Amino acid sequence: MKSSLTVGIAQINPRLGDVEANFSTCEQYVRLARAQGVELLVFPELSLTGYHLRDMVATVALRTDSPAMVRLKALSREVPFVIGLVEESPDYRFYNAAVYLVDGEIYHLHRKVYLPTYGMFDEQRYFARGDRVRAFDTPFSRASILICEDLWHPSTVYLAALDRALLIICPSASPLRGVADGAVQDDNARYWELINRMYAETFSLFLVYANRVGFEDGVGFWGGSEILDPFGRCLAKGRYYEEDFLTAELSLDVVRRKRVASPLLRDEDISLTIKELMRIRDDNR
Repeated sequence: MKSSLTVGIAQINPRLGDVEANFSTCEQYVRLARAQGVELLVFPELSLTGYHLRDMVATVALRTDSPAMVRLKALSREVPFVIGLVEESPDYRFYNAAVYLVDGEIYHLHRKVYLPTYGMFDEQRYFARGDRVRAFDTPFSRASILICEDLWHPSTVYLAALDRALLIICPSASPLRGVADGAVQDDNARYWELINRMYAETFSLFLVYANRVGFEDGVGFWGGSEILDPFGRCLAKGRYYEEDFLTAELSLDVVRRKRVASPLLRDEDISLTIKELMRIRDDNR
C-alpha cells in the first residue's frame, strides 16, 4: 500500500447539458494533473453535465457501457479520477452519480443517497436515490465517495468511517445562499467549511471537497474547494467564485498520529448504535 498520495481538484464551470464540451474540459485538467504528478484527480458533482438539468436528465445520461464512458475509461489511463455524471441503470433509472475510474476501468461508482428537495433544489423529481454507502480499497487507503447533500447527513460519514475509510471524496455543486454585504463567502460556504473540518477531525480522516463554480439559471456556485487532513487542517484551498486547480499530498502517517492521539473510532460501540437505532425506528412506527 502506498504511504502517500498526491490529490488534485479541478474546480471547473461545467456547461449545462453539453457533455462533449465538458469532456474536453475534463480532458484538459487530466493532462494538467498528469504534468503536475497528481495521482488522483477529483471533479465536482455532475461535472460532465452541469447541475440544473431537469428534463435533460435522460438526454445526457450514460450507461456504464456507453461510448462516452468508454472514452472516460481510456482517459483514466493517464490519471485516475473521480467524475460526476448522470448514470442510467439497466432498468432505465437515472442517478446523480460519481465514478472513480482507474487504468481504463470503473473502480467504484457511488449513487447519491440524499437528494435535496428544499429551497431551490428539486433533485428527487428527476433522479432515483442511491441505496448504499460503501468504502472501497485503493492503492493508498480505503476511501468512500459521498456526493454533496450526502455529506450534510452525519450518518453517511459515520458509516464510511466505520467501514474503515481513511479518505472521504465529496464532489459537490453547492450554490450561493445567504450572501451578506462585505462578506468574503456566503453562509453556505461558511457552513460547508465548518462541517468539513468537523468531519475530518472527528473521524480522523482526509477529506477532499470538490465544488464547482459558474452560473446556471441565475444560480451561482461558490467554489472554495478544499483538501483537509485528519487534524482538520486545510492543506489546499480553491478560490471563491473562480475556476481553479489545487493539489495536496496526503500521508498515512498523519492519520496514524491523529488516531494514536484520539482513538475515538477504536472505542466506537457499533452494537450499541445498531440497538438504539432499531429501538428508535420501532418507537416511531
